[in-house]
Amino acid sequence: MRLVFLGSPPFATAVLARLVASPFRPELVITQPAREQGRGRKLAESPIAALARAHAIELLEPETVRDEAVLARLRALAADVYLVVSYGEILRPEFLALPKMVALNVHPSLLPRHRGATPIPAALLAGDEVTGVAIQKVARELDAGELLLVRETPIEPGETAGELAARLSTWSGELVLEALAEVESGRARYVAQDHARATYCKKLTKEDGRLDWTRPAVELERRVRAMNPWPGAHTTLPVEAGGAGLLVWTARTHATAPAATPGTLLETGPRLLVATGAGALELLTVQALGKRPLPAPDFLRGARLAAGQRLG
Repeated sequence: MRLVFLGSPPFATAVLARLVASPFRPELVITQPAREQGRGRKLAESPIAALARAHAIELLEPETVRDEAVLARLRALAADVYLVVSYGEILRPEFLALPKMVALNVHPSLLPRHRGATPIPAALLAGDEVTGVAIQKVARELDAGELLLVRETPIEPGETAGELAARLSTWSGELVLEALAEVESGRARYVAQDHARATYCKKLTKEDGRLDWTRPAVELERRVRAMNPWPGAHTTLPVEAGGAGLLVWTARTHATAPAATPGTLLETGPRLLVATGAGALELLTVQALGKRPLPAPDFLRGARLAAGQRLG
């Protein structure tokens, strides 16, 4: 079975690594072109591209798969299956008609829940207790294709979006092998999604990381986890301490707290405890802008903070 792989890091990297060591080694890998990164704005090779080169797999890095040269190469290859993993481009009908058998997509949610660009943060923000991976036919409507395989897993207490994505990426590599084996053998059976149960999630912006202290502590703790590693949950320091930005990387809830205006610092040593709309949030790992992340006790030793001051 001839396979074309389309994917972008970080989520797709572990899936491709599993494929190249399997009977379903791709004949062609397509990924986004190298981008400028860091303060030096140097071009950084994608881990997907590096994997393909290391295993001597043909590699394309187009700005868009709508490029006629890309489409011509795909027509000439006449692959059986396309596997799409976090590629980042809406695929048009003429592209989806190219594989002889099927175009499949790996989506890290329990479809039809959390269709869209950010299903992992969405699951954390919603307080879902379980999530999973769905392998579906690629369809014209976003994440609405028929389902081939769906597997669920509990969300671990305190798990961040980055940690959950890494776990689901590794797990997806194994599930993809199962799905491809079903396609190759002719056993694949597809089930339509219940579109009435669909929910949607949008791309994240930096504003999504802002902590609204009037919200309950349990919601704020979810937001901290959902925004880690990007864009990072954030607030501002009290005016008395300069009012600069503060990133919050880990936190935990306290169900009870003294009556105080949301955002008020309840303790500033050794704990960093903040009043919220319901309960209190203990900030465990924080980062002043331009500095490195620190455990709260270490941060507090150099901060000019006092109980009664307000964040945000």
